[in-house]
Amino acid sequence: MEGLDTLTSALARRTPERLAVLLARHAEPLSRRPAPARLRELAASLWSYETLHQVVLGLDKPGLHVLAVTARLSQERARQEAHGPAAPEPGTGYQSLMAHRLAFPDLAAEPVPVAEVYAALTAAGHGGDADREAIGAALEGLYEVALAAPTEDGRVVVPPRTAQLIGGRDLGEFEAAPSVEETAQAPDPAPEQALIAESQAAAAGLGGALERLLAALAVQPAALRKSGGPAVREIKRLAKAAGTSEPRTRLLLDLLLAADLIALTRTPTGTVALPTGGYDDWLALPPGERLVPVLTAWAGHWAIATWTPFGEAPTALERGDDRRAPALRHGLLAALATCTEGGAGRGVPVPALDAPSLEALRPLIAVTAWHRPLAVADEPLILERAAHTLDEAAFLGLVAYGTLTPLGRALLRTETDADPAPLRGALRSLLPPPLEQALFQGDLTAVVPGPPSTALSTLLALVADRESEDSATAWRFSGASVRRALDAGRTADALIEDLTAVSATGPLPHPLTYLIKDTARTHGRIRVVRAGCCIRSDDPALVAELAAHRALRDLGLRAIAPTVLVSAQEPGPTLEALRAAGYAPALEAETGTTVVERAPTHRSRAPLRKPADHLAVARRLLDGESE
Repeated sequence: MEGLDTLTSALARRTPERLAVLLARHAEPLSRRPAPARLRELAASLWSYETLHQVVLGLDKPGLHVLAVTARLSQERARQEAHGPAAPEPGTGYQSLMAHRLAFPDLAAEPVPVAEVYAALTAAGHGGDADREAIGAALEGLYEVALAAPTEDGRVVVPPRTAQLIGGRDLGEFEAAPSVEETAQAPDPAPEQALIAESQAAAAGLGGALERLLAALAVQPAALRKSGGPAVREIKRLAKAAGTSEPRTRLLLDLLLAADLIALTRTPTGTVALPTGGYDDWLALPPGERLVPVLTAWAGHWAIATWTPFGEAPTALERGDDRRAPALRHGLLAALATCTEGGAGRGVPVPALDAPSLEALRPLIAVTAWHRPLAVADEPLILERAAHTLDEAAFLGLVAYGTLTPLGRALLRTETDADPAPLRGALRSLLPPPLEQALFQGDLTAVVPGPPSTALSTLLALVADRESEDSATAWRFSGASVRRALDAGRTADALIEDLTAVSATGPLPHPLTYLIKDTARTHGRIRVVRAGCCIRSDDPALVAELAAHRALRDLGLRAIAPTVLVSAQEPGPTLEALRAAGYAPALEAETGTTVVERAPTHRSRAPLRKPADHLAVARRLLDGESE
């Protein structure tokens, strides 16, 4: 029976839930091929060279050993079975040629008895019970990820290209479990509560940075260069808005793009990055739920965004082409879990990114090489890549004090089981529900001792300026911030009523109430008329004051009536100049009504990608096979 037939039969014996897990695990490489309509098409996609090249990166050392030995035995059997080359039939497909054992005996996939696999590894000096158990577990793992398939008579087949893909690599000795070396420099493990506190602070900071970054893109989309990626000045602007460094801003942009929260859109002036329609739904989620798509995107991102190889320019908003990056992340997290839980029980020293020597990472890299050998092998810059990966993990709250945090362990389980439930549960316990009320104080500040809800944050951002953000968020009220709310069409009474409704301390402090009413009393005394433009006021003395004001000379003001001035500037610059001079003008329409000023918000018109329903696809494929 041909190898693809064996794999198809093995897939057909799975439950819909098990097949859905397989589809979720291989979602990224399978997305690069046409969607399968039948199980045999899925089997062909799973054993295509492109998919195999990515899937084998996710194997640990025992799995890679068993796969390599089985592939070698399968190739030897194919050579013995081949009687000579035979020309393929006209029109034979590429996949059929790959599995045609007569035409291409070196690319064949002959079934191998399982006993021979055990014997080959035992002959190398691995006959202990622990090793035999590890060999069996590795073989079952290969079945689970469809890198091998069992025949009905107890043999095993592997993809035809496996021997060419990994056959030439030196895998070293077979190890049933990684050996952890305790170093003298390794710090003592941090208490669990310290890890939780550090992870909670990092996750809260991450959520705030994401919210600020998306808000900045909604107001002013980021322009991309013709060569790709935003210019340096755009990265600097967005880094300032997000409150983080430029490398980490590039990381956040990549993750938001991968999570479909921002999209690249063509405009008449070029390509820009702006939020998608999913951004509004994202804002309505609890703080913990917001981080699920971002952390999941980091686990599968094909780039180390904060690391730029020597001689290359840093970039952002690209899908990436580093296929080893996801496997390296998983290997490092798994190695940290091994070192701090199943090994020496100590933390791992993580050097600074600018340290002259990164040799302290060698023990961790050695353990990583067991979990993901192909992500580490033949990689001359592995220390730099690992250091930046760990720095990203610390920024995301996955690593603290050289130890895997509970959030990091949850992400590791989510990757292993292709189930987001552990990650969602960890984030729910880590980030409490958002607060709906604020503490208003007599010094014209409002403090939210925790994550504010979207409604509360929107209201306070309208009428106050965010002053600080840590474990608590503070806003400060001023005449300029209150005028901003009045310019947006709010009245003094409405502002006082809305702020009182969200006050945890009862009525608003008297200084805040006085500030709002006093600002509203002077607001609109000056009117800017759309004419290119005119300034009018019912107070002739105020009009004369404006005409003589030195700071307003650039406006070229001249009086055409006791209550009307003409400005040489457009309404926008005129309003800005008047406000900068300390006045509180309002924009007036030609009809005499006040124009409500609102900051424009931008959204991408690109259709949102629907999340893949792997269970529905699995059921459709299995139902089609039974027909």
